[in-house]
Amino acid sequence: MTPVGDDVVRAGEAMDSAGACAASGWPDLAGRLTASGHELAVRVYFEDTDFSGVAYHASHVRWMERGRSDYLRLLGVHHHVLHAGADGGDGAGPAAFVVRRLELDYLAPARIDDVLVVATRVEELASAYCRLSQEIRREGTVIARGRVQVVLVGASGRPLRIKGALREQLSR
Repeated sequence: MTPVGDDVVRAGEAMDSAGACAASGWPDLAGRLTASGHELAVRVYFEDTDFSGVAYHASHVRWMERGRSDYLRLLGVHHHVLHAGADGGDGAGPAAFVVRRLELDYLAPARIDDVLVVATRVEELASAYCRLSQEIRREGTVIARGRVQVVLVGASGRPLRIKGALREQLSR
């Protein structure tokens, strides 16, 4: 993990300078909250690559999904809680975020064994959707840049308003 800097907002257990949880010594698998959003370290494994050792384009989409999911997790938004209907934003029962739009620009290749950082931040929070900006970086250099619009939908598949505690968590 990247060393913890002064811009880190602590979420949960304290972390040491190597990004490990102080009490257990284990790395924080959900990444870390920062002043501008969230960062998650990922390694490029053999399964992520094509025959030449370059990361397959769909791997970037998976890494970005992990970044978004862990960002929400550290904000206190849990997919299983939304799905169970405990807090769908407006009390309408089960809910989930679904991807409505994804834009992704590939700027440089990722290769097997690279350690990458997926950076995520909320760009816009509207009544029923959230737009996030994401970057995948290798040693500080942006190798992919994306924007993702997710919509909160109910069991019927119709959009729900993002309200209450859910809106507050996403507005942090």
